[in-house]
Amino acid sequence: MKKQNSLKDLYALIPLVFSGIICIGLTFVLWQKTQSSAEFVEKLSSFLGIFIGISGFIAFSILAYSLITVFGIQQLKSKASSNVDGLVLKMNNVREIVEILLNSKLWLPGVKECIDNEFEGLTFFEVKEFYKGNSKFAIEYLQEKRNYEDTESLYLELKSLLLIDPKQRKVPETVIFPESFKIQLLEKWLEHKVGSGLWYYFGYKFGSFKNALAVDAIFERHQDKIMSLANTIDSNLFEDSSFNEVFFSKLGEYINKDLIPKLHKQASSMKSSTPGMMRLLFALFAGTISIGVILPLLVILFQLPIVLLVFSFSFIISTLFFVLVTSYPFLYRNLH
Repeated sequence: MKKQNSLKDLYALIPLVFSGIICIGLTFVLWQKTQSSAEFVEKLSSFLGIFIGISGFIAFSILAYSLITVFGIQQLKSKASSNVDGLVLKMNNVREIVEILLNSKLWLPGVKECIDNEFEGLTFFEVKEFYKGNSKFAIEYLQEKRNYEDTESLYLELKSLLLIDPKQRKVPETVIFPESFKIQLLEKWLEHKVGSGLWYYFGYKFGSFKNALAVDAIFERHQDKIMSLANTIDSNLFEDSSFNEVFFSKLGEYINKDLIPKLHKQASSMKSSTPGMMRLLFALFAGTISIGVILPLLVILFQLPIVLLVFSFSFIISTLFFVLVTSYPFLYRNLH
């Protein structure tokens, strides 16, 4: 992914480099012409009014396009934001279900004490990334033999769904239900397939773990609340579900394969490269006004060296080349 981004950045720089070469080359050629021919200087000066008009038109076009783009971006972000709000609400309902499960009698005696006390501060992400060697605590956890039939791993995974930051080490006593999730946290959930543990323990391998996970021990009022929350999350998916291992397997698969990927996709689209594009448009606008309009006027008013006028012509021509080369790929990409 990083390699692809580097290639994209390289391709974006190529037109800029060529425009710079054209600007330097034209400046040198035109400067040589002004030195060898007085008539060329007069001819250049005679085109000054037209040149300033063209530069002003280019600057106005860039400004108008920038304003239209900003308006379009605001509209798109408004629509994306409403979609994200719905997904965040679903994830917060999932977090509420997880909170109930973590505090329930689902677990073997000692599981909660092991994770919350003996390995307090250890996160699911550190355990999954033990190979990086960043956490001796995680290696110690993996090496220690315990008699909980590995259900403590599921407990640790569910705890990670209650975090609001990937660097957070402890779940607060009062669970926070945020209005948005950090993209770094979503990336961690996605990378380590958080949610798939429910599918694995209650679905694929439930025969091996059914004696270690007491589904029926969860209070009936909590069962009702969990099912109510699940129907709020996706009524079509959970409408006919009963409170059993099949439901938890289905919930885990939904979290892992549907909800988290959608949240990540929406968060990524909100965090687009638009600010970079707007900075480029502003730089083009400022450069065109400064060098294509103001500089020629200053040359006329204060009889400044002709080389400045030559540079102004060269800059505007190279800017036109840059706009011409980059506009088609940009418009094609955005239309598709």
